[in-house]
Amino acid sequence: MLLVPPYAAAAEAAGLLRSRGYAVLGPHGVAELAGCGLAALLALTPSWDDLPPDAHLKDGGRYRRRRHSCFVLEGGLLTQVPHRAHWQPVEYNALHGGMQRWFEPMRPDVVSAPAWARLLRGLGRACSQVKGERPWSIEAHQFRIDTTDGIGRPTPEGAHRDGVDFVAVFLLAREGIKGGETRVFEADGPAGQRFTLTEPWSLLLLDDERVIHETTPIQPTTGTGGHRDTLVLTYRAGGFQGDGSSGSGRRPSPAATPSTRPTA
Repeated sequence: MLLVPPYAAAAEAAGLLRSRGYAVLGPHGVAELAGCGLAALLALTPSWDDLPPDAHLKDGGRYRRRRHSCFVLEGGLLTQVPHRAHWQPVEYNALHGGMQRWFEPMRPDVVSAPAWARLLRGLGRACSQVKGERPWSIEAHQFRIDTTDGIGRPTPEGAHRDGVDFVAVFLLAREGIKGGETRVFEADGPAGQRFTLTEPWSLLLLDDERVIHETTPIQPTTGTGGHRDTLVLTYRAGGFQGDGSSGSGRRPSPAATPSTRPTA
């Protein structure tokens, strides 16, 4: 039995982040938050069919595909930064922490779409309502978790925090699977909630300092397999994780990176 998500209105998101550390929005709430039509967001979803395999899974699995790109939002201006590695400390990711993980970047037609910029700006406004106006370093992850191995693990690291200020987890698609239940818990208390996101472009928005989260494994419902597609956006003040340390995610060869450029 699938547990229904506790959807809230877009206007309630910031207040819920302050009061309990998370908010759940339905597709129309997400479109309202972004200030664009839902059809414009749905037009981005075909790019999830073009994700390369994740070559960094330390559990030996083949169940994850992904792309990754980074942006800075400051004063309403959204800029894509030169391609960089994804890096987390082991304190936040015991399985993959301390690794420079290079993934293929998001496709230019996705990051140049007006709906993409509006989505990132809309989330940035909600984050600033909670913690004050500031530049936000944003990492964007397109994920497809499939059942190639018989089971797919959306969060192989288990229940976790990400070491950022805010995390946005969008459900894009569920095809031929069971499982994939979302779980949110207080970081320093007993309270928690379980539910299953099923509608395309529904959203779990988290204050990463206050709650931990995970998604349970998925299994196929038919012999042909299935998959679960998500978009994860993280917002962090004070720069990207790894900046200014030996774990910096900056590429050694500048010639291999695109120029910094504003998005549409």
